[in-house]
This record gives sequence, structure tokens and C-alpha cells, in this order.
Amino acid sequence: MMEYLIFSALFTVLHIISYYTAGAINYRFTKDIYTGEDSLSTYFLRDTSKKDEALRINKLLIPGQIIRGVLMSVVLYPLLGPLGELSFVLRFAFLGGIMLIYADFASAIPFCNTIEGLIYMKKRFVTRDIFLKIGSEAVIYSVLFGLLSSYFLF
Repeated sequence: MMEYLIFSALFTVLHIISYYTAGAINYRFTKDIYTGEDSLSTYFLRDTSKKDEALRINKLLIPGQIIRGVLMSVVLYPLLGPLGELSFVLRFAFLGGIMLIYADFASAIPFCNTIEGLIYMKKRFVTRDIFLKIGSEAVIYSVLFGLLSSYFLF
């Protein structure tokens, strides 16, 4: 039981490190999508340039990421043995790939960088430039998380 708790705790820490790092890098290139009255996401995301909305986001960000990390780690419990037997490269490919594909591009949530978004969202939200801008954060996160988790979790 303790092994699972340690795995979930470390998984969650690595998730949060990867999440913040990818977000900080990507935000430099995507700030225009997320802030301002005329931003692309003004209709469905909170505007981080508004103090009250930024405070709410900051208040909920860590608790939300802790919940996400724990939930994602628990799903992997049945695979811990087999994952531990894989080489570093295969673990990286699996863990990074599962984050990129399952948690992002193939997610059932329609967004600017998901397959569902390409199907359901209006064309102005899923241009190639927007897809690449937002999708690049998912790639950065997945590569970083795949590397960190493959090294530190097993």
C-alpha cells in the first residue's frame, strides 16, 4: 500500500513540475490567446489579465493539479510491475505518449488542439496556427513528464 502512495505522491509532483514548466514556456507564445477582451478564448476561459480572475485561477491551480496527478497515477497502478520492467526509452515512450495522446490530442473534450475540437469547434478556434500554439504545450509537457517520470518513478 505504501508503494502506491509513494508512487502517487511522486507522480503528482512530477506532473506539477511538468505542467508549470510547459505552461510557462508556452505562455510566452500564446498569451494573446488567453488574455484581453478580444482574445480567442474570451468566451470560454477566464482572462488572466483581470486580477479577480487571475486570483481565482491561482487559488485553485495547485489543488486542481494535485487531484489530476492523483487520478492519473491511480489508473497506472495495475501497470506498475510491467512498466518497471521496461527500458527507460520504452517507459518514456509509453508515459509521454499516454499523456500526449490520451490526456490531450485524443481527449473527449473539444478544444483547439484535440480531435474533438477539430470536429465540433468553430473554424476560428481550430486554425493550424492555434492548433500548433496550444498543441506545443502538450508536446512540451508530455516530453518533460515522460523523461522525469521514466527516470524518477522506476
